[in-house]
Amino acid sequence: MSPRYHAGLHRYAIFVAVCTFLLLIAGALVTSNDAALSVPDWPLSYGTLTPPMVGGIVYEHSHRVIAATVGLFTIILAVWTWTAEERRWLRWLSLAALGAVIAQGILGGLTVMLNLHYGMPVAHACLAQIFFGTVVGIALFTSRWWITTQPQLTDIGSPSVHRLALFNAGVIFVQVIFGAGFRHRDIPIWPHVVGAFAVTATVTWTAIVLRRRFSASRQISRVRLLLHSIFGVQFVLGLAAWWSRLTTADAPQPMLRMIVLTVTHTVAGALTFACAVAVVLLCYRLVPRGGEAVEARRAEAALS
Repeated sequence: MSPRYHAGLHRYAIFVAVCTFLLLIAGALVTSNDAALSVPDWPLSYGTLTPPMVGGIVYEHSHRVIAATVGLFTIILAVWTWTAEERRWLRWLSLAALGAVIAQGILGGLTVMLNLHYGMPVAHACLAQIFFGTVVGIALFTSRWWITTQPQLTDIGSPSVHRLALFNAGVIFVQVIFGAGFRHRDIPIWPHVVGAFAVTATVTWTAIVLRRRFSASRQISRVRLLLHSIFGVQFVLGLAAWWSRLTTADAPQPMLRMIVLTVTHTVAGALTFACAVAVVLLCYRLVPRGGEAVEARRAEAALS
């Protein structure tokens, strides 16, 4: 028996995902404007909820307000999912999202209190990506398409598309770590550069496999093209962001072109990771794994 479709819950999950994306933009603006320690205390800002909105305080305090709002929205999402959904695993996933956003807030506070030391900014940035991918997953799981019976595809080839999609998402996440480490000046640029070429290889490999094995699937074709397109833009933005850093290295403060290109590059990376997560989920939804495929064939043979 298929689970019931809750249109309101699905739309709300999409809304939370969009708000989370805006939060990622706000966080990237803090880093790109060197505003991370513009507010030296936490959870209040200069001991108040309404500090003077000047200089870097604008970016840091706005980031905190948006983060608190997304946290509130996530509480609502978890409660709504827990009360409306029959799927136990999805209810627990919504609680995991809530736990992630709480941990994200704590990491943000520790980042300030520990003066950007001990890798806290990198952990904060990476957990943000995990939270974003989780919310995107909830939005997909609550869709009408996900709970509707879909034609199952046969995977012929090695490695399996499930392993390849997971590997691709994993490589992209490692690149997220390298990018966060470089932005927060914890590591040099070369691991991020090497990671960019590794992601190019895995995205290309994944796209080729998806096209060769599942070209007849409209859903997989769409997400494949989306992944390839977003990563292509991301790669170009990475080159542009690096150029902007080189040409403004002697500037007394972050320049507008560097800020715009760096922020855009960062949030495009978040979209690339979220799209890779979507590829994983679609492959598991549409392509039965080895044991599942065998059982499906046995069931068909028994019915015939």
